[in-house]
Amino acid sequence: MLPYWLLLSLPIGVILANRRLSERSQGWVWLVAWAFFVLAIGLRFEVGGDWFSYLFHLDLRATTSITDVFLGSDPGYYLINWIVAQAGGSIYWVNTACGMILMSGIVRFARTQPLPWLVLLVAVPYLIIVVGMGYTRQSAALGFLLIGLVSLANAQMRWFVFWVMLGATFHKSAVLMLPVAALASTSNRFWSLLWVGLISLVGGYLFVFDSADALWTNYVEADYQSQGGLIRVLMNSVPAVLFFLLRRQLRLSDAEEKLWLWMSILALACIPLVVLSSTATDRVALYLIPIQLFVFSRLPFVMSEPRYRGLVVLGVVGYYTLVQVVWLFFASHAFAWLPYQNIIWL
Repeated sequence: MLPYWLLLSLPIGVILANRRLSERSQGWVWLVAWAFFVLAIGLRFEVGGDWFSYLFHLDLRATTSITDVFLGSDPGYYLINWIVAQAGGSIYWVNTACGMILMSGIVRFARTQPLPWLVLLVAVPYLIIVVGMGYTRQSAALGFLLIGLVSLANAQMRWFVFWVMLGATFHKSAVLMLPVAALASTSNRFWSLLWVGLISLVGGYLFVFDSADALWTNYVEADYQSQGGLIRVLMNSVPAVLFFLLRRQLRLSDAEEKLWLWMSILALACIPLVVLSSTATDRVALYLIPIQLFVFSRLPFVMSEPRYRGLVVLGVVGYYTLVQVVWLFFASHAFAWLPYQNIIWL
């Protein structure tokens, strides 16, 4: 369990020392932090609920043709598996590659925020530890989504669509985020709705429509229940409510406000949907985790006096420390993550 606390303590330590670092030093520290988390994700051993399932898929790629890889589901993820299998590599290569994508997205997103190390801290308990080490394909899709959200916040809609479509090659469900581009548009709204709608149809055709019946049967009609799904949906809802209450004080650009307004609406919409199908909603809600990173990293700036901002930062640190405590000690599937093992010391 100790390694997980080390993951959380790294951004806390840097938050405390950050004011003493020059801009160049901060760049090097970010590189070290990126590598540290990538190795923690990529070199883990038998950590995560789907560990053996991913081993099976890697073994399967050894006898699969490259054509079948591209014609199958999630071709981006399985292409990495195919390359690794052909090269005689192991699951650690695959996990490290996906860890690099996730951490690149987190670092890219964090460094556009006013308190980037607070973003990293917020990401640790669930996005990095649970998703990054348990939902390998979806974690890579989330990494690309985070890069895309930076583009969309800068009103670069085409780049957002590109990154989301790339993420969909790792997990098809990422295409569900494409309509956000049109909803968050601040100009040429009709044109945005038209071409993003067409791209969404293309993405749906390529990644989702052929398996829509199976997804509906497996996730909704089968009534699978994701234990803790409601709690995770509520974790997104807390920053969504805070955004509605405090967005005027956050001093956002028009593009940023429109984007995070719709992300907040979607986060709140997941509350009634989780009753219909907790597993399906839980998986979709993973793509709304960025609202936690965005709102909580900017929350201190709601306060006008610096001393009060420090108290808010401490509050955020305490809240996510509590999140990690609750998950490690009380989550029903935490046993699949405990103890943390890494091939470096095995």
